[in-house]
Amino acid sequence: MSRPSRVQADELAVGFVNSLRGAGIDVAVGSSVNYYQALGAVGLEQRSSVYWAGRATLVAEPDDIEIYDKIFDAYYGGQLLVANPVIEVVQPITLVVDDDGDDEAEDDGGDEDPGDPSLTLRWSHHEVLRDKDFADYSDDELDEAHRLMAAMTCMGGTRRSRRRRRTHRTAGHPELRRTVRAAIRSGGEPVRRWYTEPGERLRRVVLLLDISGSMESYARALIRFVHAAVVGRRRVEVFTIGTRLTRITRELSSHDPDRAIGEAADAVSDWSGGTRLGDTLAEFNELWGIRGMARGATVVILSDGWDRGSPEVMAEQMARLHRVTHRLVWVNPLKATPGYQPLAQGMAAALPFVDDFIEGHSLSSLDLLAEVLADDRAPAASFRSTARTSV
Repeated sequence: MSRPSRVQADELAVGFVNSLRGAGIDVAVGSSVNYYQALGAVGLEQRSSVYWAGRATLVAEPDDIEIYDKIFDAYYGGQLLVANPVIEVVQPITLVVDDDGDDEAEDDGGDEDPGDPSLTLRWSHHEVLRDKDFADYSDDELDEAHRLMAAMTCMGGTRRSRRRRRTHRTAGHPELRRTVRAAIRSGGEPVRRWYTEPGERLRRVVLLLDISGSMESYARALIRFVHAAVVGRRRVEVFTIGTRLTRITRELSSHDPDRAIGEAADAVSDWSGGTRLGDTLAEFNELWGIRGMARGATVVILSDGWDRGSPEVMAEQMARLHRVTHRLVWVNPLKATPGYQPLAQGMAAALPFVDDFIEGHSLSSLDLLAEVLADDRAPAASFRSTARTSV
């Protein structure tokens, strides 16, 4: 057999080292260099020389000798230059299944190490719940979703305040009083000039939760999200809408969710009752919204849009509300239904005045709602024309 060229010897050495590493033998970079130098010294003509060159430079542990012999025979075979084969080394692996529940594990009284490598498989039902419809939740899944909602943060946007704040930017408004006081201390020379700029404050968020009979399966989940918004952020107001309007902000202000929701349930007398969205929106506009609570605020209506009242009343009250709000958001759990069309008379009448029309049937949709509330940019005017066209 003719002596292989230098390029062929390089490729042969690299391929063999990669095969060893793929089988689990830890070959250091320095050992690979020593192997290449050993091959240059002993040559590639004698099979035994090639074997011992690798055995002396690449094998550091006695337990790896058996694997080394198998790979050497498979790689070189009967001829010296062959392609790099795929070596399958069967090694037992112990699979351990672990969930993301309690970290406490039962002690079975055995501390013995099985010796074989173990692979722990973790599973989480959180990801399953994220896209599951609230209406399909079991009681245990609903409890788990409540715990996840409690960890949600509803930041909301900010708005300019009349109160000004100091700034180091020279583009701000000069603060003459402080600048003059500083000039007096420096002999009348305004060495340092002070400026102010408009301050910021949290934009108010108003949540109107539909608690009618058609929303019962969703309201029991959304009420926890509403509670998390109240205790996690200032300037949040909550009302329930059904056959009447009820303000429950004070009842939901307790950090204990069970106590807060219990007090809210006692305060609401029309839970799982009928639906008069247009009339309740009219009451909200007259008593709270137009008078100041909704002015410049982000108003969120969580409802499926079913209304037994007049669609003309709904359209009129939505138009009034939209004129004073910064952003009007409608969260409809039915929007995620395949082939959904806003054909309910209440939803069809309200949609032309909605800035953001999003789903509200799952945890992932509530994450989207939190992102919408955090976006303080002016809503796109083109959405309303698109909504009118779709209806």
